[in-house]
Amino acid sequence: MLGALRRYKHAPEYILAVNAGSSSIKAVVYETGGQLEVVCQCTIENIGQSSAILITQTTTNRDAAYLPVDVKTHPAAIVIIMGWINKQVETTNLLAIGHRIVHGGPQYYQPQVINDQLIADLQAFSSYDPDHLPNSIQLIKKFTSLYPNLPQVACFDTAFTHNLPRVAQILPIPRKYEQEGLRRYGFHGLSYSYLLSRLQELDAVAANGRVIFAHLGSGASLVAIRDGQPLDVTMGLTPASGIPMSTRSGDLDPGIAWYLHHKAGVSTIQFNNMVNHQSGLLGISETSADMKTLLLNEHNDVRAAEAVSLFCYQAKKAIGSMAAVMGGVETLVFSGGIGEKAPLIRARICEGLEFLGLELDEAGNNSNTPEISSHASRVSVRVIHTDEESVIAQQVSDVINNSSINKRGS
Repeated sequence: MLGALRRYKHAPEYILAVNAGSSSIKAVVYETGGQLEVVCQCTIENIGQSSAILITQTTTNRDAAYLPVDVKTHPAAIVIIMGWINKQVETTNLLAIGHRIVHGGPQYYQPQVINDQLIADLQAFSSYDPDHLPNSIQLIKKFTSLYPNLPQVACFDTAFTHNLPRVAQILPIPRKYEQEGLRRYGFHGLSYSYLLSRLQELDAVAANGRVIFAHLGSGASLVAIRDGQPLDVTMGLTPASGIPMSTRSGDLDPGIAWYLHHKAGVSTIQFNNMVNHQSGLLGISETSADMKTLLLNEHNDVRAAEAVSLFCYQAKKAIGSMAAVMGGVETLVFSGGIGEKAPLIRARICEGLEFLGLELDEAGNNSNTPEISSHASRVSVRVIHTDEESVIAQQVSDVINNSSINKRGS
């Protein structure tokens, strides 16, 4: 399969990393050979909305370009994305495509080549994650129709926390349901994998200590890591669990589902839509799921103020619980769109955590310096930009170099 590609002996070869969300797709092209290097990247945001936009960037022109687009579905978005990418590189020199797969269920977590059996299994347990898996399956099939001979690799977001301690996996429901795969999985694994490797580069001693990563974006979660191994994570069975997010509720009293069904006739489909798309920052504020917008409005809209306050409050509680799991914390890392770009949110989350020995440097935090803790702080607080696509590309490279797919072309 790859043999035909390798006829371009002196031509550059590429890996395409695809990171699909519920309403967005980011695609990054990496040149292989030694160290993986970014060639270009293309993102479509707000798929299915009138505000859909194409964002492109190349290494020769680092200034991002923005173009409104009319795109209703993820497969349609891929056609636009690949049309642009095809103008930047020879897509005949693509070695493979890597996909971020949010949920692999109980069976899949290691990166692997996608085949018919894997697709069938992903379809069978799409109920684990109805907001991401169906879109991912559509994208895989679309790429198959566009590039039928090109290998595709699944990279699972649940891999990083797959081997949580047993006590952190168990759900307190009848044991028989565990046989159906109902357990705590944790997500944002590709991000956490990158953050841990980056922290190891910056401070190997810190990376092997007691670390909390806070991935705060449209989806948000925190993970506790001691001695390089994850011990607990805020998300559980699905990405809707944990702390409140942009449109996801986070953890809820299970009695809410019964109450809404009994009193208002809310169906399971309606309830799932509510907790994934109508809750969190959007549900509380009733105006916006965007943290930046809420911060601008919090002084004249109590709903916006309460949405921001609850987000910070729940994140602070999560840090406390993760510290309890590890017997303390030595390093706290903020990442994700909110974690990297919202100094005020970081400050509010950290306020009151002095009992852990944590103290921010106000000037450093406000200017987004890489390390934002004060010299007196016993906890190192960092801001690290995450890069899920680079992890996808590296996993794809490892898979194709170690699998029979590569050997067929040798």
